[in-house]
Amino acid sequence: MQRSNERFVERLPLVLDRPVYAYLLTFLFCAAGLMLRFAAEPLLPQGYPFVTFFPAVILSSFLFGVRPGIFGATIGGFASWYFFINPIHSFTLNPAVATAMLFYIGVVTVDIILIHFMQRANFNLAVERERSRALAENRELLFRELQHRVSNNLQVVAAMLSLQRRHVDHDVARRALDDASARLALIGRISRALYDPSGRGQDMNAFLHTLTADILDASGRSDVNVQVSAPEALVLASDVTVPLALVVAESVSNAIEHGLPDRPGIIHVTLESADGELTLRIMDNGKGVPQDFDAIAGQSLGLRIANALATQLGGRFALQPAATGGTIARLDLPLAATC
Repeated sequence: MQRSNERFVERLPLVLDRPVYAYLLTFLFCAAGLMLRFAAEPLLPQGYPFVTFFPAVILSSFLFGVRPGIFGATIGGFASWYFFINPIHSFTLNPAVATAMLFYIGVVTVDIILIHFMQRANFNLAVERERSRALAENRELLFRELQHRVSNNLQVVAAMLSLQRRHVDHDVARRALDDASARLALIGRISRALYDPSGRGQDMNAFLHTLTADILDASGRSDVNVQVSAPEALVLASDVTVPLALVVAESVSNAIEHGLPDRPGIIHVTLESADGELTLRIMDNGKGVPQDFDAIAGQSLGLRIANALATQLGGRFALQPAATGGTIARLDLPLAATC
C-alpha cells in the first residue's frame, strides 16, 4: 500500500488524456467549494469569503499542475467577490475589496508556487530513484556475470588439469592433478553459490546442507549418510564462509575417502556458537586415526590446506580420534572474526 501511494505521488501532476478534463474537474472542485461556502454561511462570522475555495485551489494544483491551479484560483476569487464580499452580487471595487482580493491572490500564489516546487522536487526524486534502481540492476547483473565468468574459468582450469593428467605417467602426479582439479571445481561451485552483491551473508544451515549433499553426490557413494546440524539463524559473511566451506569439503571428503573407504557409515557435520567461539565438527564412524596423530605435521595436502585456512581466519584446526571410534575434524574460530 505504501509503495502504491509513493508511485501515485511520483506521477503528479497527473497528465490526463485530454487537458480539458483537468479544467473540468477543477471547475467541479470550485463548484463544490462554492456550495460548501453557502452551506456554511450561517456558521461563519463575517469576513471569511475565501475559506472554502483554498482547498479547491490546492487540490487542483496538487493533482493537475500550475495552470489548472490558476484556473481554480481565478474561479474561486471571482465567486468570492461576487457572492460573499460586500456589496454582494456585484463586482464593486473599493479599497476594502482590493485589500481582500490582494490577500487572496497572495495566498493562492504562494500555495501554487509551493506545490509546483514540491512536485518538481518529487519528480527529480523519482527520476533519481529510477536511475538508482537501474544502476542497482546493472550492478547485480554485472556482478552475476563476473561471478559466472570466474566460476567458468575455474571449471576450465579444472578441465585442463584433467586433460593434462592423460599425459602424465607418474601415479603420484596423476593423483595430485586429480586433487587440484577437484578442488578448483569445488571452489568454483562454492563461489557461485556464496557470493551475493548485496553482501547480506549466507545462511549456514541451508548452505551446509547443500554443500555436503554436493560432496556426497560427487563421491558417488550411496552408502554414506551425511547429517548436518547448524543454528537456523546463523549468517556468516562470505569472506568467512568460503574458507569454512573449504574446510568442510576437505574434511568430509577425507572422511569418505580415508575413514569410510570400504564400508557404509555416517558423517556428522555440526556447527555451533558458544562462549565467544564458532565450532565446526565433522565426525565419522570410520577407521579413525592413531591417538598420537598430528594434523599440523601431517603430509596430506588437504590437511595442510585446512590448517592454512584455519590460520587465515585466526582459528585452530585439529584432527583427532573420536571416543566412540572414527575421527573428529574440529575447527575453532573466534566469533568476532566471523561477523
